[in-house]
Amino acid sequence: MAFVLKQDDRFTWPISFDVPVDGGRHQRQTFDGEFIRVSQSRLRELGEAIQAEEASDQDIAREVMVGWSGITDDDGEEVPFSKAALDRLLDIPMLATAIVTTYFKSLQGAKTKN
Repeated sequence: MAFVLKQDDRFTWPISFDVPVDGGRHQRQTFDGEFIRVSQSRLRELGEAIQAEEASDQDIAREVMVGWSGITDDDGEEVPFSKAALDRLLDIPMLATAIVTTYFKSLQGAKTKN
């Protein structure tokens, strides 16, 4: 299959994270995040901003996440993506880190076996 230079600007990727529940346990939660592709130079800038502590995981997530599916409210209704809903999501402890980690891992591609 030939490589297509112009690719879709968006892609979805599953995001998993653990939330604490009663009894000293964690429960795995998963939803699909929709991300934008950024250029290699922008990826470098984002990585440098994280290392220099000039950008938080919340800042990066706000830049690269543009949608989702599989997030519901207490009544089981799908929560539509919006900037306000994203801000509420990113206020959940450690979730922004899971989103950013997932985004960077998705861009690394499949790992090769030795």
